[in-house]
Amino acid sequence: MVLTFDDCNKSDRAFVAGEVKKHGFGATFYVTEGLGFLRNKDHYVTWEEIVELHGMGFEIGNHTRTHPHMPRLSKERMKGELAHIEKRCAQHKIPRPVTFCYPGFGHSPACVEVLTEMKYLFARRGVGPEFKDGGKGARGPAYDPGVDHPLLVPTTGYAGPDWKFEDLVWAVEQARDGRIAVLCYHGVPALEHPWVNCDPGDFRKHMAYLRKEGCTVIAMRDLAHYVDPAKGPGDPYAPIRARVAGKK
Repeated sequence: MVLTFDDCNKSDRAFVAGEVKKHGFGATFYVTEGLGFLRNKDHYVTWEEIVELHGMGFEIGNHTRTHPHMPRLSKERMKGELAHIEKRCAQHKIPRPVTFCYPGFGHSPACVEVLTEMKYLFARRGVGPEFKDGGKGARGPAYDPGVDHPLLVPTTGYAGPDWKFEDLVWAVEQARDGRIAVLCYHGVPALEHPWVNCDPGDFRKHMAYLRKEGCTVIAMRDLAHYVDPAKGPGDPYAPIRARVAGKK
């Protein structure tokens, strides 16, 4: 299981980190200075708190400077978005990020090209187009390292009102035969974005279930211990098209 947290919500340091650490799990916190990061410190972490997350052993990943819809950007602007977070990490003595999360789950072949050029190892996308996404939490495919491109790792489940405990159980069941389930949370609670909220009590239940099931829970970067990020299909989007075709 890969455990990820997007958007720098205040709960990342105030609540989530302690709960995850309590179980001995790894996790990735995807950092952006977009959304309300620069203006609302009641809802978003500070860079000092991000440094603390790094000091606790968690991965700090790249989620762009402004949280844009990446496919609309030129390749140069994409590189600028990524480079800004790399620079900010360096200023705070945090290692250069090696994994990425697409803001709003938006991606394109040009995005994959840029990430390749900038030597990112893994990148997480959303649940679609293989699964329907109503924007309030959803199921998605498990990551199959023998099939999927490492810069288009699917989300197996992301928290929200439409994603229940039984969906977490389903996600865990997908982590079989070499497949890896990737979970995404956007705030516990998500104070500015209730459509992707996760209740703290539910989150405790989720983490306890992962521990009870004996799951190996890692950060995105730790996939490199199990997967060769240099390997992938020649056409990064071929596996996605095949899955969609197989559902018809």
